[in-house]
Amino acid sequence: MKKITHHFGADLEWIKNFTNQFGGTIEGNHIVLPENISTGERYFLECEPGIVAYYVDVTYQSDFTFIQENKMHDFIGLYYNLTEGEIKINTDTFSCNIGRWLHNMIIIDSALRSQYEVKSGSRTLALSIFIKKELIIAYFKEYHNQHKKELIMNSCRNTNIRTHRMNVESMHALDKLSKINTNGILFDLNLSGTVNLLINDYLKKLSEENEILEEINEIDLFQIISTQKFLVENFKIPYPGNEVIAEKANMSKSKFIRLFKRINNDTPGNFFITNKLIKAKELLEENRLSVTQISEQLNINNSHFCSMFKCFFGISPKTFIKQIQRYDNN
Repeated sequence: MKKITHHFGADLEWIKNFTNQFGGTIEGNHIVLPENISTGERYFLECEPGIVAYYVDVTYQSDFTFIQENKMHDFIGLYYNLTEGEIKINTDTFSCNIGRWLHNMIIIDSALRSQYEVKSGSRTLALSIFIKKELIIAYFKEYHNQHKKELIMNSCRNTNIRTHRMNVESMHALDKLSKINTNGILFDLNLSGTVNLLINDYLKKLSEENEILEEINEIDLFQIISTQKFLVENFKIPYPGNEVIAEKANMSKSKFIRLFKRINNDTPGNFFITNKLIKAKELLEENRLSVTQISEQLNINNSHFCSMFKCFFGISPKTFIKQIQRYDNN
């Protein structure tokens, strides 16, 4: 297994060193590595001063260990990972597998040394966001949250990797980003929009997070994520009901609802409907099915579907289709 020691940062200083470690080249905003290392896209963007995005959609051709030792300790790393394959992240005191149906949102203080292991053949779809602590502090200062401000500034207290699950909107946003050509004129705009969405979700999680969090054992976590996967993959069926899903998780109904909301920041029913509506929007964007056909596929009454769609997206399905058609004609 090959080992690479590198660093990140909330500016573009790290790009050249990172690229040179692999014998790669920088072409515009692309990092191009030799094909015997990985194939696919690596793209960086300074979204605004103090916020840098690093987008990766690659397939690894070799086993790798990435050792991250940052030179600057003035930023937070938000790592969103929808990998299909084997990836593990480690520190001296922590280890976990990450990916689409595992822990897929990782928060690491820049002062923390971490190790990221990936197996050959793994397809990694990931977005890393490096954001200056001073920007986060300014946000909480505005909302008079002195406790959060002190917690962010204190790297000594942030010695653990914090793991979360991405919400369904964030997962779909990253999946949608992977379908856009990185050489296209709209990619930077879409990448910046996705970064803003994810940062807003992070700040919301941070605002709502209590200092003492309920511990969730790995078995319960696996069961909850399995039910989440079931709900995402079976978006065409009517919602089975909390009792049925709780039984799949081998939990009581009350425990299932409590842990599901704790992990996903949403109730099972709302999670299911949100995913269903986002899938409907994707089907409309493909412009292959009518509104009636989509509502039938999703097992929702047509008028009820139109009402929910407008409530969620702020626009009716028919108006949304017209906007897409106007854009395509231009």
